[in-house]
Amino acid sequence: MTEVQQAPAPVLVPGIGEVAPDFELLNQYGEPVRLSDFRGRNVVVVFYPFAFSGICTGELCEIRDNIGAFEDSNATVLAISVDSKFALRAYAEQERYEFDLLADFWPHGAVAQAYGVFDARSGMALRGTFIIDAEGLIRYVVVNPRGQARDLAGYRQALSELRVQQG
Repeated sequence: MTEVQQAPAPVLVPGIGEVAPDFELLNQYGEPVRLSDFRGRNVVVVFYPFAFSGICTGELCEIRDNIGAFEDSNATVLAISVDSKFALRAYAEQERYEFDLLADFWPHGAVAQAYGVFDARSGMALRGTFIIDAEGLIRYVVVNPRGQARDLAGYRQALSELRVQQG
């Protein structure tokens, strides 16, 4: 486990080499999406605070605009917030996101809690990024400070290294 100090109290985040906590959440279309169904593929799990917020929209649009880099690395993107599936549907349609936006709505933030990125005081997920390999092991973890956008170059580097390891 990795300690993160941005929440009101330090929390433990699953660490590199650990099995990623499995989950099942509804996507923006109300369809169930289970992490373990992606075994055999790399998965980039992106927790973000809220749909329609400035930094989050910028980050997800950057992923949208560079989705080919993820696909080239045999990676699926799963973006998770505490918003409802209805809000996520409107958000996906407005921003033309074609990857899954998952609703960690109820129980509120349960998956974010399992990954150690839920801020109970504000009721939202922190900006946590987890790259999970085809075997279900965590290979990359970054939790950005509140208000700081993620660096897509970091994802690309981690996915490139993973692609080399997987041959």
